[in-house]
Amino acid sequence: MSALDPPGGRRAVAVWGIGVAVYFVAVIFRTSLGVAGLDAADRFHVNASALATFSLLQLLVYAGMQIPVGLMVDRLGTKKVLTLGAVLFTVGQLGFALSPSYDMALAARALLGCGDAMTFISVLRLGTRWFPARRGPLMAQLAGLVGMAGNLVSTLVLAPVLHGAGWVAAFGGSAVAGLVVLVPLVLFLRDHPEGHGPPSPARGTAASGGFVRRQIRASWSEPGTRLGLWVHFTTQFPAMVFLLLWGMPFLVEAQGLSRTTAGGLLTLVVASHMALGLVYGQIVGRRQSARIPLALGTVGLTALLWASVLVYPGQRAPMWLLVTLCAVLGSCGPASMIGFDFARPANPAERQGTASGITNMGGFIASMTTLLAVGVLLDATGDDYRVAFSTVFVLEAFGTAQILRLRGRALARERERRPSAPVAEPVPAVAACPLPEPGGRTAR
Repeated sequence: MSALDPPGGRRAVAVWGIGVAVYFVAVIFRTSLGVAGLDAADRFHVNASALATFSLLQLLVYAGMQIPVGLMVDRLGTKKVLTLGAVLFTVGQLGFALSPSYDMALAARALLGCGDAMTFISVLRLGTRWFPARRGPLMAQLAGLVGMAGNLVSTLVLAPVLHGAGWVAAFGGSAVAGLVVLVPLVLFLRDHPEGHGPPSPARGTAASGGFVRRQIRASWSEPGTRLGLWVHFTTQFPAMVFLLLWGMPFLVEAQGLSRTTAGGLLTLVVASHMALGLVYGQIVGRRQSARIPLALGTVGLTALLWASVLVYPGQRAPMWLLVTLCAVLGSCGPASMIGFDFARPANPAERQGTASGITNMGGFIASMTTLLAVGVLLDATGDDYRVAFSTVFVLEAFGTAQILRLRGRALARERERRPSAPVAEPVPAVAACPLPEPGGRTAR
């Protein structure tokens, strides 16, 4: 351990735990719409396209905030950004509970997405400021697993409360959790241990528009950054779309399952995600050459299972096939983290935040596109889920083509750097950008 490394220890765990608790609540709020999609359609009297707009807007805000949030954390510090995020997503959840109209509910969801976007990058920064560098990958893994636990709470706790006590009680009551984590955040969280603060940036440098443009341009010029974005784009969205919004309606309306059974399948996606994240992390950590085969293998297997379900003879697929689909969808989140394993060695330390933000946008852009396309096609075809979910194959094919196009250049650049500067040890591919949400990463 370097003499300049943070010490870690119990206090570090306590401070980091406060940040992770905020992230945990943010994931619960983010995923809450997934288990309430059908209820939201009835409450606000909207069709499938309008219902998709809830999640689309939330993801649009989340994706658009990734790079700005990274710059804010560098400039303002973790505590200020995390506090602002907690306030915004709590107000957004409460506003969603009390909104009397569709337009107000949309505004509340956008506010929630804005606050949610400030949590994960802040938690990653806490891990690097409070723990030795060698512990960084582990802390990122653990943060991702805690986020997945937030997904489970949405399905196992919020869904029964929603169907038993009603809309206002479920969403308004859950908003209290935001206030609960806000108190220790304000009172006890610190950006870094004493004597281990980051160096002060040169005056005006971090805030200058020229600096931001240079960071983005330099990061994007690296083939590894672009490859990371397309890996994230191609692998993450099938599970995110399923969990975020369309999984519950598909299983209930198209497959004839009860809401309880459908909720169990959504929980299976999350449980599979948590288990496979550890497996993917071990494989990628030990063999960098496995990154491309693992990512493309996940894409291929996901496409195969989706095709099997959608073209199965008859109106409904058998339960064993749906269970297999959900188990495979759990691999999408861990596979998407492989994208960061390409962006990280392609960029120096001073561009890591920008490169990670660019990479993290990939899956959310694909998810937004698919969420909207599925809603539009459902309305246009009279709720034909087979046609609507065909958009999954289009985006997977497009993303795969980009991965194959960029992989040679990106890997060659990695090899060029190795003799003079060792490639940074990869963070295991666990869901650091949370899947979205049972019934509703991530995100990430």
